[in-house]
Amino acid sequence: MGSGFVIPGRKIITNAHVVADHTFVLVRKHGSPTKYRAEVQAVGHECDLALLLVESQDFWEGMNFLELGDIPFLQQAVAVVGYPQGGDNISVTKGVVSRVEPTQYVHGATQLMAIQIDAAINPGNSAFQNLSGAENIGYIIPVPVIKHFLDGVEESGKYAGFCSLGLVCQPTENVQLRNHFKMLPEMTGVLVSKINPLSDAYKILKKDDIILTFDGVPIANDGTVPFRNRERITFDYLVSMKKPNETAVVKVLRDGKECEFSITLQPLQPLVPVHQFDKLPSYYIFAGLVFVPLTQPYLHEYGEDWYNTSPRRLCERALRELPKKAGEQLVVLSQVLMDDINAGYERLAELQVKKVNGVEIENLKHLCQIVETCSNESVRFDLDDERVIVLNYHLAKIASSKILKRHRIPSAKSNDLIDEQNSLEVGLAC
Repeated sequence: MGSGFVIPGRKIITNAHVVADHTFVLVRKHGSPTKYRAEVQAVGHECDLALLLVESQDFWEGMNFLELGDIPFLQQAVAVVGYPQGGDNISVTKGVVSRVEPTQYVHGATQLMAIQIDAAINPGNSAFQNLSGAENIGYIIPVPVIKHFLDGVEESGKYAGFCSLGLVCQPTENVQLRNHFKMLPEMTGVLVSKINPLSDAYKILKKDDIILTFDGVPIANDGTVPFRNRERITFDYLVSMKKPNETAVVKVLRDGKECEFSITLQPLQPLVPVHQFDKLPSYYIFAGLVFVPLTQPYLHEYGEDWYNTSPRRLCERALRELPKKAGEQLVVLSQVLMDDINAGYERLAELQVKKVNGVEIENLKHLCQIVETCSNESVRFDLDDERVIVLNYHLAKIASSKILKRHRIPSAKSNDLIDEQNSLEVGLAC
């Protein structure tokens, strides 16, 4: 349960975490016992927002929509309205704005602008998250983020995402660092450390470039830009508010010379997905070896302290490695369903699969294709840590069906791999 509000066009905005993995959504008006069926038009898990449609005319009778305002100023009073802890009566708590800055959105694990308030926030409130371990600190989603979400849905009919330059940047607050990169005393900016190969910036910018301005706005040595009255905010905010395929003009200092470049911005997916809402997990089972793509939710299965308890190499790659090409996945041998065919390989679980029969793996679908089209007597898997698995292909195929039956697993592969294989076969038949 959660609360939402009505906007023009007979639509309701609520949080993505309220409808995540939904099968059936019902809404009701404050003070009414009647529930109405709602359809989820769009979900933005990164910004924790969802848009609902309600067909019933009865629901909309006497309903007024909410007008979106501006970002409240520091110390401005705010009222938080909702149904905390799932109560049936509306609750209103009051507080003041204490901070406006980019914050990690817990639901989608994305850095976007948020407003910190000191009102008590509990599950079910219309504010979207609270700070565990701290009393009376909560966060609300600011109007620019809501408008960006709505504009994207209006233009494309679905959630469009938030743009990124695809850069990892370092502050240039150290004087010797600035001197080394030939920055004049009046110059300010940030140093480019890494560039995502899937971004437009990868073809234009270089490592060791200094980004001086973004769309004419000067970037300070600590990576911030001016925001309202004597406030500052990281320049990522300017990037995230751009629409997909929009361009930005970036002024760069390269080898002591100033250059200007036009860069097209896009939402960029990380190599290892940070969430897996509204979809079933992907898997492929061969001879009891269970292969899955690495995701952060997979690592979260190691418990609240997953950062320290999950396999160190997988964790580091999940948080730091960049994709080299579109569709790339890190494939992991997640577990071994024991059988004579795979005896002695059980300790190799949780290692990344690097190659199959000498071919580097691009993603789970690629691994599945190589295994299923194998014409050799044996199939070889090269894993992380230089470990090797070799199986007799004919015996492994026979063992696979027995293992699935023993564990009551209806299919050796997830639906997404079956659907892709079917579409591939239809294409070949045509």
